[in-house]
This record gives sequence, structure tokens and C-alpha cells, in this order.
Amino acid sequence: MKTPPLLSPVRVLALAVICLLTGVPVFSAEFRLSTFSADVTIPIGHPCMGGGIAPARVVKDPLLAKGFVLLGGEKPLVLLALDWCEIRGSSFDKWKQTLAEAAGTEPQRVLVISTHVHDAPVMDEDAEKLLRDIEATGAWKNIPPPDPKAAIQTASVCQPAFNEACMVKVAAALQESLLSAVRITHFGAGKAKVERIASNRRFFTPSGALSYGRFSRSTNKDAHDADEGTIDPWLRTLSFWDGDKPVCALHSYAVHPMSSYGNGRVSADFPGDARARMQKSHPSVFQIYASGCSGNVTAGKYNTGDPANTPVLAGRLHDAMEAAWAATERTALEGIGFKLALMPLGARATPVHTEAVLRQRLAEGVKPFERSEAAMGLAWYERVKKGHRIEVPAIEFSASHILMLLPAEAYVEFQLFAQECRPESFVMVMGYGECGPGYIPIERSFTERDSNLNDWAWTPPGSEAVMKAAIQEVLK
Repeated sequence: MKTPPLLSPVRVLALAVICLLTGVPVFSAEFRLSTFSADVTIPIGHPCMGGGIAPARVVKDPLLAKGFVLLGGEKPLVLLALDWCEIRGSSFDKWKQTLAEAAGTEPQRVLVISTHVHDAPVMDEDAEKLLRDIEATGAWKNIPPPDPKAAIQTASVCQPAFNEACMVKVAAALQESLLSAVRITHFGAGKAKVERIASNRRFFTPSGALSYGRFSRSTNKDAHDADEGTIDPWLRTLSFWDGDKPVCALHSYAVHPMSSYGNGRVSADFPGDARARMQKSHPSVFQIYASGCSGNVTAGKYNTGDPANTPVLAGRLHDAMEAAWAATERTALEGIGFKLALMPLGARATPVHTEAVLRQRLAEGVKPFERSEAAMGLAWYERVKKGHRIEVPAIEFSASHILMLLPAEAYVEFQLFAQECRPESFVMVMGYGECGPGYIPIERSFTERDSNLNDWAWTPPGSEAVMKAAIQEVLK
């Protein structure tokens, strides 16, 4: 992989001049922050959601990568949120390594988050290689197509060359931003309840039957009429200030970020719309959005999938952002702490999710996505066999406010548990860090036969205890 070049001598000189003029040394004890952004919109024809829905055919609105570098602590801290569905496996490692080199820090201090919009890519170069390798054997050509007159279609998860190009572009934007890092004296925190967006997938019908079928869009009257179920109703906003001047705001809310989707219209969906509205109403404040832990939380109670719902949901989310901003209280930034837990989250081995079954699907799956999904599952199994442990990072501001990142499609109960661990603190939990595990459910979901765990779920029963132990470790 091509690593972005370091700042040129001219830029280094320019940075030195700026520091001399402002009286701020390059490596100062005070805190500084730079913000950066880059367009990471996939090209037409690129798979969306790892091949699970229609590939990109038109761009409705651009996909952005937005982030910040926080300087002045032990080592720089980087946060990047991309309007992508997921980043997995070695692709995730490469993003962290590339940004760490650009920022002059270590990969563990780089938080990479996907917002999880679906008309967007899943970057998993390991899964893509498994697909290309199996097709190179010619085995897939022996699969009988569903229509005798049709040819079996090639499966694909992502385009590795595009992923690499995006890493280079974003790293360059990060390095450029360091030239304009500004002093940070305070951080701010605010929260507001979000009205009529989130609902849990799990609900009871009027007859008392249990269902896990409240998806991101639903025309099921029972799903609309049932109560919201277990959610985190609060949108949280963490901000950075130079005195009384706001510089950057990070918003997070736990809900699957989909309204109308799946038809190849590339989009950052309603959270992207809400973020854009916030940027327009506060143009001098850099706006970032990150999805919370929402593997089992959707907008299905309030969304039929009609495209007209997108701006409605965006408006509700924007209203909450504005309310959280208005409720923000500033605190002097006196210190930054960083903690990390290494979590040995295993691979699932229940009867229809064994490695052998996945390998058979990879070689013999009739539908392209059947093979793509098997490849993604196998890529996670291979990672686990190598002893991989997921990083769970947490940043603590002045011993009272915490920003932490959990992996993949963690269920919302893990976000609520993290907040219960530190009830006296402001705890913002983001989801969709390393996404290789797929859904990470609580134990009840296995015993109740959560239908969402029939696919896109590669963690074993018992994962709830492993997740909670890691959360406790970084928050104790």
C-alpha cells in the first residue's frame, strides 16, 4: 500500500512560521485541534453493502470522511467518521495505520467509524480476495444458475484499489489540516432527546407474539403500533472550543441510519442530511456525525421506506442536534486520558454458521450475495484463528467526559451498559468501529432466536460477557 508522503519541507517551514507568528510551538503543552474532510463517494458500479443490495448507479449526495486530530496529550488522537457501511479486517487495519502515520501517532489512538449507511460500501479486502481466489479455481462456473438460460453472476464485496485511493486522499487532508490546528481551551457537552426516530427491532404483536422483524423500513401496522422498545433516546454532542469560540462538534445517536435505500442511489441518508443542515446553520463549526450502537435499533416504527420520509427523519435529527447544541455546557480542558482494552471476541460455530458451511457457500452459493456474505464471514473466522483481538478505545476529558468506540453492529444494550458503568459522567458511545464480527447481540437474542442472527452475524453465544468485560476495563 502506498503511504502518503510526509509534509514537504515547504509545508514544514510554513508551519514553523505560523507557530512563530502565533507564539505557539509545534509541540506545545496546550491542546490544539485540526479538522479535515474528504469526498469518499464510490464510483458508479461499486458494490453497496458488500453486494447485498443494488450497486451504485447514481449519486444522490456525496459520501464524506470527516474527522479531527487532537494534539497536546501524550500522543495525537485521531477520529474519523466515514459515510460508509462498514470497514472490516485488514482494510480497517490499513486505515488506522495510514492515518496514524499521517498524524504522527500510533494506530491504537486512531478511531475509525463507519456511519453504516447502506447505499455505500463495505470495505473488506480479505473477503474480496477469498472471492477472487475461489473464482480463479473455476469452481463457481459449475454452479447451476437459477435460470438455465442465464449465466451465474460474479460476486464482489468491494474494490480494493478505490479503498486505497481514499486512504491516500484522507491522509493527505489530515496532514494538510495540521497546518491550521487551533488552540483548544474547553470542551463542551450537551444532549437532547430525539423524537420519533428510533425503535428496537424486537417488539410484541397485539396477540403477544414476539417478533424481531421491525426493520429500517416497515409497512407492518403491528411494528408501527408497538412501543419503541429498548433504545437510547438521547443524542449526545461533544464539542471543542477556543475560549468562547466553538471549533468542532461531534454528534452521536443510536439508530440504523437508513430511510429509503437499496436502489443504487448513493447517499449519506438522513444523518448526512441532518449534519449538512447543522453545518449550514453553524458554518464556522466543523460538524461530524457518528452512529451509536444500533445493531438492533432502526427507524422502522416511523419509516415506511417512502423517499419522502428521508427529509422528515433528517429534520427530527437536526432538531435534536440543535437542542443538544443549545444545552451544551463548557468545561475547561485540563487533561486528556486514553485507555484501551483488547477484546478476544470469537467466531461463531453454531450449526449453520460453521467454517465448513461458509466455505461450502463460498464455493457453491447460487446467488452472488450468498457467496459475498460467506466470504465476509470466513474473513472474520480467519482473523480470529490468527489470535486477533478487537481494540476498544476510550478517551477521557478532564476525568468527567468519555468518548468510546465499540465494534461492529453492537446492540444498543452495550451502549446503555457503558453509561451505567459511569453514571456520574457524560459517556458518548459510538458503534461501527471494526466491523468484521457483524451483529454483536446480547445473550437473550440467541435464546429468543432473533431472526436477524440468521445472517451477518459471526460472533458466538457468550459474546455479551466478553463485551461487557472490555467496557468495564476501559471505564473503571
